[in-house]
Amino acid sequence: MNYDLSQATPREIYNLLIGVVAPRPIALVTSMDLDGRLNAAPFSAFNYVATDPPVIAIGFANPPVSEIASKDTARNIRNTREFVVNIVNEEIAEAMNICAIDFPPEINELEIAGLETAPSTFIQVPRIANSPASLECRELSTIEIGRSKIVLAQVVGIYVRDEFMDKEKTYVLSQKMHAVGRMNGLGSYVKTRDAFFQIPRLSYEEWQQQNPSNHEEK
Repeated sequence: MNYDLSQATPREIYNLLIGVVAPRPIALVTSMDLDGRLNAAPFSAFNYVATDPPVIAIGFANPPVSEIASKDTARNIRNTREFVVNIVNEEIAEAMNICAIDFPPEINELEIAGLETAPSTFIQVPRIANSPASLECRELSTIEIGRSKIVLAQVVGIYVRDEFMDKEKTYVLSQKMHAVGRMNGLGSYVKTRDAFFQIPRLSYEEWQQQNPSNHEEK
């Protein structure tokens, strides 16, 4: 079926996008308000978009004015310009789900979820110690588009737990991290444990050798 998104409702567009763009990595974001109160919330409209300089993007949907709370992640980032993206694996998946609850501002999601924090190296906002890896970020720009915000941020430091690193090669052992991804529908996730497979990338010369009939002179 073809869908003309100019004729679709926001809910229909959302349902289509999260069904097609999947699995999505999950950013469990820790941020801090101007009074120093911590907030933790998961977002799956997230990915890296550049490496030189290293830049990540996170999309936020603006809630109705009546629902905006003082612990809103996008507001914290706008005010302090710092945050941490904590990677979610099987070990902290249930805790991540707790952090997705719309708690009142006075409640600390991290405490309720049983997640511990550790000091970041380059920014004030702490990372989640239970996470297998964390990206320390500083906001570069926030773009307002309709009822959405897109935050672009530079990664100024990366923490990876020792058991998930090949230190000699500066290579992350992703297959051991057991990260989880977001799928469509409430509560739908996917595991990466025992799911890795390899498709070697070919050079043009290798492709020619494997497909001689496709480049013969005519």
